[in-house]
Amino acid sequence: MNLSNLRPAEGSTKNKKRIGRGQGSGRGGTSTRGHKGAGSRSGHKTKIGFEGGQMPLQRRVPKVGFKNINRVEYVGVNLDVLQELVTKHNLTTVDFETLRTHGLASKNDLVKVLGRGELSAKVDVQAHAFSATAQKAIEAAGGSIVKI
Repeated sequence: MNLSNLRPAEGSTKNKKRIGRGQGSGRGGTSTRGHKGAGSRSGHKTKIGFEGGQMPLQRRVPKVGFKNINRVEYVGVNLDVLQELVTKHNLTTVDFETLRTHGLASKNDLVKVLGRGELSAKVDVQAHAFSATAQKAIEAAGGSIVKI
């Protein structure tokens, strides 16, 4: 290999036609920019979403809804899921670390225990929040709750 036979890698270059290099090139004259107007001149850029003066889509579509920036999002864990976890792994306490290790919550999640299903095992549950029905069911089964 020497300087006389160096070539770019296969497929790395495209045969792009050079515009604005005279009439003989087939792309001279206006150089594909058309006649007159801002688009024919150098330095012209259109805004993102500009539709040629037509009302842009983001302004045509109506505003919908409301997003509360103070909303606290919880990951729900139901009693039937807790019962399954307790019987499968023979647990007496269920805390946030237990839920993390078994894939029911991530490290930055807030966990709320919800009341769907039955809980027959006596279990101590630690979570960020509890629904009223879940709290009654856990205490009725002989367990206790601790809010983190």
